[in-house]
Formats: sequence, structure tokens, C-alpha cells
Amino acid sequence: MRTSTSFLAVVALSTGLVAGGTLLAPAIAQNADAGQATASTSKRLTIGEVHDKLIAQGYRDIDEIEREDRGFEVKAVDAEGRRVKLEVDAVTGEVLGTRTKSDKRDRAMQ
Repeated sequence: MRTSTSFLAVVALSTGLVAGGTLLAPAIAQNADAGQATASTSKRLTIGEVHDKLIAQGYRDIDEIEREDRGFEVKAVDAEGRRVKLEVDAVTGEVLGTRTKSDKRDRAMQ
């Protein structure tokens, strides 16, 4: 009698696991699809794309583009000829902040 009781317990447990997996599979798939949609809509720009967007906005002499946690940090020259450090959005390429950089050469000339 012991083997038939153990066998029935294993069959019942297996059936429960299969049924639970069948019920959860659509929910798991739906969450995975939502995660992929979010990832594709918030795709980070490449360094080349950031460079091209900044050139189109009038920046030149782009020396450095560094990836940061939430975007890019870029060293360039703005339309007025000033050395600037830019904070650039990683998804849109929008310039979020600009700091004028003091150049050692400028200080030496004064």
C-alpha cells in the first residue's frame, strides 16, 4: 500500500505543478512583452548618434563623449566659440545642461 500512496502523491503534485504553470504562463509572457516594449521605446543612443545630433545642433570640436548613468557627458565648442561641458539625454540626445569650461590656455593669455 505504501508504494501506491507515494505514487498517487507524486502524480497529484506533478498535476498541480503543470496546472499552475499553465495558468501562470500567459501572465509571465505578458510581462515579458511589456518589458521588451519599454526597452525598445527607451533605447539609448550610441556615441556616434550623440555626436551627429550635437553637430546638427551647432556644436563643433567635440573632444570627448562619455557614457554616464543617465546620459552622456560631452566636451565641445558651442556656436559662440566657448568650450563647454554638456549633459546629454541618453534617449533623445537633448542637451539637458551646459557648463562653460575655463580653458588653461585662456587663463595663460590673461
